[in-house]
Amino acid sequence: MIPEPAHSPPERRLPAVVVNPVRVRDPLQLRIQITAVCLELGWQPPLWLQTTIDDPGKGQTAAALAAGADVVLACGGDGTVRHVAHVLAGSGTPMGLLPAGTANLLARNLAIARRDLVAATRIALCGKTRAIDVGWVLIDNEAEEHVFLVMAGMGFDAAIMSGAPHELKARLGSLAYVVSGARALKGLRADITLAVDGRIESPRRVRAVIVGNCGRLLGGLVLMPAARVDDGLLDVVTIGPRGIIGWLAVTARVLARRREGHRIVQHWQGRDVIISSDTAQQAQLDGDPVGEAHGMRMRIDPGALLVRS
Repeated sequence: MIPEPAHSPPERRLPAVVVNPVRVRDPLQLRIQITAVCLELGWQPPLWLQTTIDDPGKGQTAAALAAGADVVLACGGDGTVRHVAHVLAGSGTPMGLLPAGTANLLARNLAIARRDLVAATRIALCGKTRAIDVGWVLIDNEAEEHVFLVMAGMGFDAAIMSGAPHELKARLGSLAYVVSGARALKGLRADITLAVDGRIESPRRVRAVIVGNCGRLLGGLVLMPAARVDDGLLDVVTIGPRGIIGWLAVTARVLARRREGHRIVQHWQGRDVIISSDTAQQAQLDGDPVGEAHGMRMRIDPGALLVRS
């Protein structure tokens, strides 16, 4: 009688963690905690890949995919998430979020736990997989596109990010943005030209133009009330106040979550957006300052990224 072959145990899935060590107080302790969750839920011990100044996440994510990772957990702020997403977009491998930054805006917009990385790990391994849109942007005449998942823009918002370096955020947390914003209030408006889906709008003088994939900011503020991470559209807002009175009007519009009816704050939606300015403006991608730019060209890639939530 020929014995039946023994059944091999089911193959355990492999997670990878791309972690920004600057954003974590005790990387070793966090690794122990995440590994314990993985083993408890029947996963393999995670690949542990730390970012560096020279490679803030893309190379580590590519290494995770090459190793056959079933999910890649981005542990850091929105900048780390952005670099991980750049590689995962279109790959079919989902991303989990372990929010460890200052703002963690993508996690806020997806309602993912921001203060409990163990709970976030459980969501990343066992949560529902949803497809979200990815924004791609060309800056000036660069050949390579960059990813953004939250917001990208030029002007006042980018000046705030540039004026809140890591040292200030480490000391003050989210208050660093308040301090930086107060310093940037007195900046000058700039002439910009905006085109949305090929339609060129009249030139306007603004303090900021922001293009978003989602609209929620810190403190429960919603800059873009119609923005959704999976609607296949980019939301655009221009802000053009004069002086403190103008900024008060901007604040009132944001608090009221109104999209129409005021020349100081104006909104559009579209799949392709082009911004150009005669004078160089500070630019940012998901909170990361990227220097000065004269123009940005954005497009939306619907449903390109899988995220656990």
